[in-house]
Amino acid sequence: MQTPVKAGIIGFGLSGQVFHAPFLHAHPGFEIKKIVERSGESSKEKYPYVTVVKNYRRLLDDPGIDLVVHCTPNIYHYEYVKESLLAGKHVVVEKPFTPTTDEADKLIDLANKKGLKIFVYHNRRWDGDFLTVKKLIDQGSLGRVNYYEAHFDRFSPQRTRAAWRDEKLPGSGNLYDLGSHLIDQALCLFGTPQTVFADIQSQRQFGFVDDYFRVVLQYQHLEAVLTAGMLVREHSLRYIVKGTGGTFGKHGIDPQEERLKNGASPGDKELGQENPEFFGTLTTGDDRYGKTERIPTEPGNYMAFYQNVYDVLVNNKPMAVKPEEARNVIRVIELAFQSNLTGQVIKADFT
Repeated sequence: MQTPVKAGIIGFGLSGQVFHAPFLHAHPGFEIKKIVERSGESSKEKYPYVTVVKNYRRLLDDPGIDLVVHCTPNIYHYEYVKESLLAGKHVVVEKPFTPTTDEADKLIDLANKKGLKIFVYHNRRWDGDFLTVKKLIDQGSLGRVNYYEAHFDRFSPQRTRAAWRDEKLPGSGNLYDLGSHLIDQALCLFGTPQTVFADIQSQRQFGFVDDYFRVVLQYQHLEAVLTAGMLVREHSLRYIVKGTGGTFGKHGIDPQEERLKNGASPGDKELGQENPEFFGTLTTGDDRYGKTERIPTEPGNYMAFYQNVYDVLVNNKPMAVKPEEARNVIRVIELAFQSNLTGQVIKADFT
């Protein structure tokens, strides 16, 4: 593997513009060689050194490209990632990994046979609020956790026209979109659950796909409730975590995405720093001797994802997001849809 890692990006919509190109550009270990844009050459405004191509095969046929970053609609993930692996390229693919676990398993098997790496972009592991929750749990501040609730609510009452996420296609809908973040975080904290129960709805008028879900993951001593809706006007609640040692509550979403959309750079020191007004609250002790304190939010750090990609490819370090973990996220989604269809609690089988 040469240094820097030569990268190509397929797609330059929101994902490519905000979450991938800026970090590959800012990290000294990467060099963006080509970007696929079906129309126009807007990427050249920020990255004049790149070559813009119209067909993704121009990336796959280029022997100088080591890593292909897939910022494409979910329905293309399996096909494009498979072709990239067959072309001998390492892969970064946006979440959700694939619409089905069968597709994910096939890609993982192919990557292993080819000696290549698949990195699934579960960037929300590096949200500051999630890092704070993880830190509190890991250091025992909450005692044994018995209840975990995570929200990713929004207020978007109108269906977005021509948005592929709102079309009735494999891998579309809110559970695949925002749900994959919440599920990945829960599995990262607690591992795979024993059972899954879900209520999945299409609440917006003229909606074709789900825009609301409430998924309950049941563990031996823990219930994890994951929910997101598009009709939640007051949508600042993010986490409620309860344990034998205390309760932590958190409002306000990680600021990195919004700041990146507004022109911030991955190198800006304040990118992942949260405003103190959104710090969470930890309450410990009993009813008589309880104590409440504000907990500063850990700095968010999306660059950690690409730092890990570099370390894996160049320094042979372990993967932060293993493709098998991303595959299990898809399995939970499949089980959730099965539960919603039957109205039953589903035993979680991850084989």
